[in-house]
Amino acid sequence: MPRKTWRAALAAYASPSTLVLLLLGFAAGMPYMLVFSTLSVWLREAGVARETIGYASLIGLAYAFKWVWSPLLDQWRLPLLYRLGRRRSWLVLAQTLVILGLVGMSFCDPQKHLSWLIAIAVVVAFASATQDIAIDAYRLEIAEDSQQAALAASYMAGYRVAALLATAGALFFAEGFGSTGYAYLHKAWAGTYLLFGLLMVPALLTTLMMREPAVTLRTQLSAGRYTFSHQVASVLVLIILLVSVPAMFTQLYNTDFASVVLGTESVAGLFMDDRAFLRAILYITLTALCLSAVGRRGLAPVLTPVNDFILRYRWQAFLLLGLIATYRMSDTVMGVMANVFYIDQGFTKDQIASVSKVFGLIMTLVGAGVGGLLIVRFGILPILFIGGAASAGTNLLFLMLADMGPNLRMLIVTISLDNFSSGLATSAFVAYLSSLTNLKFSATQYALLSSIMLLLPRLIGGYSGVMVEKYGYHQFFLITAIMGVPTLVLIAIHWFQEARREPIESEAPEA
Repeated sequence: MPRKTWRAALAAYASPSTLVLLLLGFAAGMPYMLVFSTLSVWLREAGVARETIGYASLIGLAYAFKWVWSPLLDQWRLPLLYRLGRRRSWLVLAQTLVILGLVGMSFCDPQKHLSWLIAIAVVVAFASATQDIAIDAYRLEIAEDSQQAALAASYMAGYRVAALLATAGALFFAEGFGSTGYAYLHKAWAGTYLLFGLLMVPALLTTLMMREPAVTLRTQLSAGRYTFSHQVASVLVLIILLVSVPAMFTQLYNTDFASVVLGTESVAGLFMDDRAFLRAILYITLTALCLSAVGRRGLAPVLTPVNDFILRYRWQAFLLLGLIATYRMSDTVMGVMANVFYIDQGFTKDQIASVSKVFGLIMTLVGAGVGGLLIVRFGILPILFIGGAASAGTNLLFLMLADMGPNLRMLIVTISLDNFSSGLATSAFVAYLSSLTNLKFSATQYALLSSIMLLLPRLIGGYSGVMVEKYGYHQFFLITAIMGVPTLVLIAIHWFQEARREPIESEAPEA
């Protein structure tokens, strides 16, 4: 593939689709923050217990498992709304639910209607996750691979601005409307969430006015291949399995089998008194019913896109999945302890907020924009490699900062370069995932691949505090930088394979 000129690369940002993705990114970033960090501040200011706030964070499972119901967006047409098109119809439904949900949350005082507030927040989270699936699918179908980085950069810009507005901005509005940590006022938070509900309206109008992707019929699944009831049943079964299997092992672990073995408790007593064992039996029963009710065909609407990916790439699929699972490992694991590190170094909250919010946001957007430009100019894999190397390399700046104490200038340099590399890497990675996705399953496969991207880094990130306690910040940042090396090796192998394949394909006779 010949390289494009710089003028052609810049032209990628001049398309109407870029503006559309900017507004859709804004719509995606706002509800995500409003049902997480901002909601937790609201609940705590209203006097809700920390344990309850922790349980409320489980709302995030909607985003972690969005790939489970993503086949519905590929395979089922919404009644009445289907006239808008496959992508726009789901976007209109999701955005309408988000708007109504945010307005509904504004009427719920957590001191009086906490259950209703959490329930509506769950609806907002599911609608927001569905919106994310539809936006990703729309972006994949609206432009070719070479333009995906520019669209991703535009999407990220809107997302980051909305995230900043829905966190720091929301707290500013609530404070300005009269609610403080010393004098909680529900009307202030109600006005804040009502305001953000209204800020979602421009995204809904954008969806109604933008064009539906011109995807040919042969790239779309037959709507009659699976009935709606079959699709919904497969999604529900998979959700139950994802919940019941881990819960089953957790309850078995908490069961007091030692008392039975030592003879201090009878088996009958285990059934009568041990609640963990009784819950384990319940989850075992649910798992058995799900596995017996459906076979391979029963989960076909969910598993078919996964099978398609494996069949298309064969043995290379394992290399690609390894690359995807480890690409954001270095900066994600490090990022878990970043704010804790700033505090431990002696920086004030004002310094952290001003540097991370101002410099961090600006450099992330600049990095994403530069990444989109370079990918159009040079291709995906070279910039993917540079982004991975930069993300791991900037962790060494944190290592240097750990040895310098609360040096504000070094903090500015470190956060600026770290966020620039993060924006560059994210832009390249989104374009890479887009190039791997089959348009037949654009919603499902992208949702699945993006979930794999976060799974391993977040699991390892859970032990980042243990690593810091054992090795100290200096060694921790060195370890996280080294975590980026395997990804670079996988990218190099993949790049070499693609370079060998291109001459062979160019020499092949035309049909």
